[in-house]
Amino acid sequence: MSVDGLRMTNPPVVKTGMLIRRPVGEVFEAFVDPAITTRFWFTRSSGRLTPGAQVKWEWEMYGVSTHVKVREVDKDARILADWGVEESPTTIEWKFFPQDDGTTYVQITNDGFAGDGDSAVAAAIDSMGGFTMVLCALKALLEHDLRLTIVADAHPVDIKM
Repeated sequence: MSVDGLRMTNPPVVKTGMLIRRPVGEVFEAFVDPAITTRFWFTRSSGRLTPGAQVKWEWEMYGVSTHVKVREVDKDARILADWGVEESPTTIEWKFFPQDDGTTYVQITNDGFAGDGDSAVAAAIDSMGGFTMVLCALKALLEHDLRLTIVADAHPVDIKM
């Protein structure tokens, strides 16, 4: 396959979603309360997601962290934040759609990827995989009280290939 002539005309935008069979308040709280979020995503946080908050998220198993600046929080409906604010920030938007049967559809959008086309597309693909895993881990936790280790196991440190 030749890549001659390929060019990006629009920056990549990641959008993924998942139905979580729990009430919207419970699903929303899982993202704003680090006591819950650390059970399915990152391992440490400096605080809750509240409007104007600046928090640090850590993945201790990898020795990495990122800073998050919360722009807006609409209880049980939406969270808007920038992350990676110290390097090359992107915007994350979580939307929560309560369903008539008491379930919640969560939609995550991530955009603002910087760099040349190849770098932006690679970052978007990585983000899509990451947020999809986060939603799967959240689903297992809230629906079945199972703590999956898929975020930690996605890039195991001592894996032999």
